[in-house]
Amino acid sequence: MTKKTARAFLLGLLCAVLGAFAAPALAHDTLRSSTPAGNAVVSSLDLIELEFNNNVRYPVVLLHDAAGQRFPSGTPRTRGAKVLVDVDEPLPHGSYTVVWRVVSADGRPLEGEIPFTVGSSSARLPSTLVSSTPVSGVPMSSPVPARTPVSATDEQGGLPAWTWAVMAGLALAGAVALLIRRRRKPAGGDTPS
Repeated sequence: MTKKTARAFLLGLLCAVLGAFAAPALAHDTLRSSTPAGNAVVSSLDLIELEFNNNVRYPVVLLHDAAGQRFPSGTPRTRGAKVLVDVDEPLPHGSYTVVWRVVSADGRPLEGEIPFTVGSSSARLPSTLVSSTPVSGVPMSSPVPARTPVSATDEQGGLPAWTWAVMAGLALAGAVALLIRRRRKPAGGDTPS
């Protein structure tokens, strides 16, 4: 193996290692799970719990029914990566939505809605609240367990496009620099081994 080949190999290895360590650093905070879970059918609800993959700040959590009427709930409080909110009154049977907004550890606002139903397990959400995609692969007509984890890719869809563009640009720049260096003629006494 020549010195140039060894250098190119080490440069490629260094880029691969740096790229592997950079991917987790580029990930954003997401909602991991909630109680109630999205599209869940529950018999009652005393506490709303949102669990994120990192600590969050400044939580705002609202609870309203299908008609938009807001139901009283306590002040949101954080406990590490969890946001907890007490539900002040028993909820009558029907469809509800938890609307939440927090500030993630990197300062980016996150928000979402969690539709659920209070009632028997045979109750279903109206089609206006149900997305066309099942949550966690569970069909819409079947009741969802009270706590269903939400994967990071459910909300984010993987790394953002700009991340891939930057990594591709860096790889292209490295390849161009390597080609330019290889095409230069050796200067003076620099002879290949």
